[in-house]
Amino acid sequence: MLTLYGIKSCDTVKRARQALQAAGIDHHFHDFKTDGLSPALAQRWLDQLGAETVINRRGTTWRKLSPAQQAAADSAACAELLAAQPSLVKRPVIDAAGELRVGFAKRDEAEVMDWLRTRAAH
Repeated sequence: MLTLYGIKSCDTVKRARQALQAAGIDHHFHDFKTDGLSPALAQRWLDQLGAETVINRRGTTWRKLSPAQQAAADSAACAELLAAQPSLVKRPVIDAAGELRVGFAKRDEAEVMDWLRTRAAH
């Protein structure tokens, strides 16, 4: 089963959830705000995708961090920072049986949905 990680109030996450429902793709939604984000899960994402893919450095949460906290994003403490500030994660993170993908940009939506369909079929 697919797991879609994000924040339910995020417009991109809302669009992704609607697209999955419309396509009949079974998935579980994990909301960072209510369900949390463990450092271990954040570390797995960082290991697989890298900090540049996982961390949203354009958002309000990033801009509100102190310079020391921002520096932690490029250190071994990054997973702890993401667990403490899950709004720093680019959204959504899609986990299809261990294969990860981040984002659901409108320009990439058809390609992401094709990727999801092939994984949901297995």
